Amino acid sequence: MKVMQERVSMGLNGNAAAAHAMRQINPHVVAAYPITPQTDCVERFAEFVSEGLVDTEFVTVESEHSALSACIGAAASGGRVMTATSSQGLALMWEMLYIAASMRLPIVMMVVNRALSGNINIHCDHSDTMGARDAGWIQLFSENAQEVYDNMIQAVRIAEDMRVRLPVMVTQDGFIISHAVERVELLGDEEVKTFVGPYKALYSLLDLQHPVTYGPLDLFDYYFEHKRSQIEAIDNCLPVIEEVGKEFGKLSGRFYGLLEEYRLADAEYAVVVLGSTCGTAKEAVDRLRDRGKKVGLLKIRCFRPFPKEQIIRALAPLKGVAVLDRSVTFGGFGGPVFTEIRSALYDVSPRPLIIDFYYGLGGRDIYVEDIEKAFARIEDVVRVGWVDKHIDYLGLRE
Repeated sequence: MKVMQERVSMGLNGNAAAAHAMRQINPHVVAAYPITPQTDCVERFAEFVSEGLVDTEFVTVESEHSALSACIGAAASGGRVMTATSSQGLALMWEMLYIAASMRLPIVMMVVNRALSGNINIHCDHSDTMGARDAGWIQLFSENAQEVYDNMIQAVRIAEDMRVRLPVMVTQDGFIISHAVERVELLGDEEVKTFVGPYKALYSLLDLQHPVTYGPLDLFDYYFEHKRSQIEAIDNCLPVIEEVGKEFGKLSGRFYGLLEEYRLADAEYAVVVLGSTCGTAKEAVDRLRDRGKKVGLLKIRCFRPFPKEQIIRALAPLKGVAVLDRSVTFGGFGGPVFTEIRSALYDVSPRPLIIDFYYGLGGRDIYVEDIEKAFARIEDVVRVGWVDKHIDYLGLRE
């Protein structure tokens, strides 16, 4: 493959789009272990390594736990580090997720969303990343392959910003995005190199003139204060995510924020959703608009940190909101997105009525007609003035 000096458009699936972004970023270290449906990404990147197109040290490890452990060591030693995983692989990293975030290491990880076992399922839902939502990582969701590519590049700038210094997960829906070929516009290699800039290491373990300690025993005397510092760090990075999105927009023509509002300006009802389903929801909104319905979509791009104030401004004026969750909180009152949305709107008066819909678990398709049913259901609820059933299902066989 030739080095791309100019922008090109290519037919790529989501995995290939992420691999090309990684090639252009040219990290010092990538440590990864294969797992469906992410494997294709690191395989492609390994080809770039073997072809000499990057300077990356590619570390083949024996498990995902080892993969993130290697990434933590490399990042603590002063390297720009990336990895990728899915599902059970992310679950196997659980212990190390918290350590990477607590050490404030700017690792970028692509997660191809896939259901968690059991039973064994290799298709998409969001149970993997939603299970990790409280591990201290920034989480960016992608609607399509172009957004996967764009988010991977932005994630490096966000993670390494001196106001942030936190790890970032960039997600894409398994098989729906990861294996579906779409038109993707790639920036020139030098454009990406300039945008991400040179890596500035902090507190390197290899700096013998300024020795540091990573992972010391931290008991009740200072652990609480260190967690408070970590809380403030992730809460304060929302402006950075917006700044990077605007700067990327000036470069590429594709601007990114924390959210995307689609036909919400005069809407009375909205669906809230993340990932590839946003494209389906936009089609449903367009069809219902053609029938005279005042409906819209709120697409959440940044789920962690949760952009509460922006969501309140977008949803508070509405009569009703249908939240779509592609993962389950077992034993809880609704899915992860629903509980966050409902909590954010709790103090709003008057506030819209809200229903949660579980959908798409294990890769079950979601259709335009399903989302139209969600709109009809929330419209009925508003008509009677109260919610009789807060949690419902879309696409579930009777």
